[in-house]
Amino acid sequence: MRPEDRIACVPCSPLEAASADPLMPHLLLVDDDDLFRESLGLNLIDEGYEVTSFGNGRDALAYLDHGGGADVILLDWRMPNLTGLDVLRGMRAAGITIPVIFLTVLSDDIYEEAALDGGAVDFIDKSRRLPILLKRLQLIAESGRPSAEPEPPRAPLLRLGPLALRFDTNRAVWVGRVVDLTLTEFKILTLLAEKAGRDVSYREIYDLVHGKDFIAGHGSEGYRANVRTFIKRIRKKFRDVDPGFDHIENYAGFGYRWTAEN
Repeated sequence: MRPEDRIACVPCSPLEAASADPLMPHLLLVDDDDLFRESLGLNLIDEGYEVTSFGNGRDALAYLDHGGGADVILLDWRMPNLTGLDVLRGMRAAGITIPVIFLTVLSDDIYEEAALDGGAVDFIDKSRRLPILLKRLQLIAESGRPSAEPEPPRAPLLRLGPLALRFDTNRAVWVGRVVDLTLTEFKILTLLAEKAGRDVSYREIYDLVHGKDFIAGHGSEGYRANVRTFIKRIRKKFRDVDPGFDHIENYAGFGYRWTAEN
């Protein structure tokens, strides 16, 4: 593997925000490792991205609190004073919904699960090659852009027994009570509900979140653990409202289904 293909490259001069193309996404890069932050930032600028960087979570939150924006945030986990997870929770508590990708050396599943539970859209080991990160950024950016072909109009409300999905507010209601889902969780629930009684594959659920044919995790089936984490969180939130909830069934080795009312 060539050194320039890794996310962390050779020593570089201090990074300043720069932009080569106004149509390219604006990235916010937050990492206390000066060498990593500067070298990755310059690599991203070379790819045409606009990059604003901070060496700690407090400065990043202050930037966002004062109206600063970005299309995607690249966030380190281990930082002094405020960890990356603290920053993410602070953002979501303030109503800041910018997609967050964690870049970290912490590869254990418990960290990935905590990141996704906090509202991150992805979790990438820093040892992965730079093209992997670029592909994920491309997929996330494209998912946030309007489709060239508008989707057919959807009714503002879908009802399935005690489930109600409000597409005007992206809210799920179960037995008359709001289920506190993230936007990603709401999209997954919508996919299952619109195909109620039919099996939905792990791959289809993952593609909904990260883009078609994206490869994740360890090995060709690594994305399944990511999907299981999402489903686990959705089930838990429904059971917080209704302890007897059991309408998301697992089809072993394939995926999940929403069971229709008897």
